[in-house]
Amino acid sequence: MDLLQSFQKYWQKEFGQLSPANCRLLLAVSGGVDSVVLTDLVARSGFDFVIAHCNFQLRGEESERDEKFVRSLGVKYDKQVLVKKFDTAQYADAEKISIQEAARVLRYDWFSSIIHEKLANCFIATAHHADDAIETALMYFFRGTGIKGLTGIQPLQQKRSLIRPLLACRKQELLDYAKAHGLLFVEDTSNNTDKYTRNFFRNQLIPAVKEVFPQVEENILHTISRLNEAMVLYEQAVRLNLSKLTEQKGNEIHVPVLKWKQAKPLQTITWELISAYGFSAAQTAEAIKLLDAANGSFLQSPTHRLIRNRNWMIIAPNMPAAVAHMLIGEKDKDVEYQNGRLAFETRDWKPGAKETLNTEALLDASEIRFPLLLRKCKQGDYFYPLGMQKKKKLSRFFIDQKLARTEKEKVWVLEMDKKIIWVVGYRIDDRVKLTDTTKKVLHITYLPR
Repeated sequence: MDLLQSFQKYWQKEFGQLSPANCRLLLAVSGGVDSVVLTDLVARSGFDFVIAHCNFQLRGEESERDEKFVRSLGVKYDKQVLVKKFDTAQYADAEKISIQEAARVLRYDWFSSIIHEKLANCFIATAHHADDAIETALMYFFRGTGIKGLTGIQPLQQKRSLIRPLLACRKQELLDYAKAHGLLFVEDTSNNTDKYTRNFFRNQLIPAVKEVFPQVEENILHTISRLNEAMVLYEQAVRLNLSKLTEQKGNEIHVPVLKWKQAKPLQTITWELISAYGFSAAQTAEAIKLLDAANGSFLQSPTHRLIRNRNWMIIAPNMPAAVAHMLIGEKDKDVEYQNGRLAFETRDWKPGAKETLNTEALLDASEIRFPLLLRKCKQGDYFYPLGMQKKKKLSRFFIDQKLARTEKEKVWVLEMDKKIIWVVGYRIDDRVKLTDTTKKVLHITYLPR
């Protein structure tokens, strides 16, 4: 069976629902042999496609040569070529990540934007092959991972509309196909150095292991195949266990500490629970230690925090670093902000009307001077809670209200002349309350999101 037949057979097995009649492809083409062969196989199989090329501007003239070559492929196959230039080094430095990671993020973010903004009903196709899957599985193994990381690269990522139709092909098969069909391609000279992690595995580690185990690559591919089968049963068991353990509350996940501590096997359940929220395998042990930590202790990933809150563990999105402020003028009647909306109304006060509720503030209008400042609470804030003649720090007020750390971070206050007149959604300040002499009331309604 030649490579074209193998390609089409694998396509039918993994992506049988996608055909030239109902599927358009966005091909990620670098100009190397892998992506050139993918382009030819896709064209010979009758698919409509658009070529996308990333110029990461990391190799000077060589990067420009690659871009020019990929544009020539568009002419050869009579297809549109989209090119994007990235200042990859600057992005990596700004985000404090490796060049490899920066290139990956920039590449996939751009691809996703193309199919969402320009190419509806389109799938991204990359030229990852079996040798890439071997290297990826080994890299995850040495880095530390769960069973999923050992299954290598997956052929389909539905959420990202991403397919990898060459995963059944070995690198040598691609080289042989290119030679047999006279396909030109460009060589990335950086692949010959060990500067990047993957190159070290490809050029040094795997060849060294082959001296002891000549069939190591085939053995790893067989192991990946068996692990993928086992993964089906594993994921079913994990979903069942996590469904019994977790409670969804808004955009947070709440887990009873005692239930988490009793989960078996603890390390596996902990990893599967936190890995979906950006935590690394190395943080699994730290997460387990957090189960016995003091109230308010937390562990952070790039996107989330795991917080010990009394008898609960809470997984919550990271809060934005910047503190927002909004000035509110006397004529403002409706104010939208991060937590919801505030509606303002000034009217005559009728004795005997309802008192202030948590979601409403009834303030003596004669005591109010605009503009008001709506802002997030901050350390050191205090006010005079309604009914009290002494000031109280918000930190102590939050403890009295039994607010979790994530709930505290969502609290906003309304400030006038540098004094808090309402902890929005909780309590007004005693100094602006209604009295027997009140004539007009400023009625503020809080409508949370």
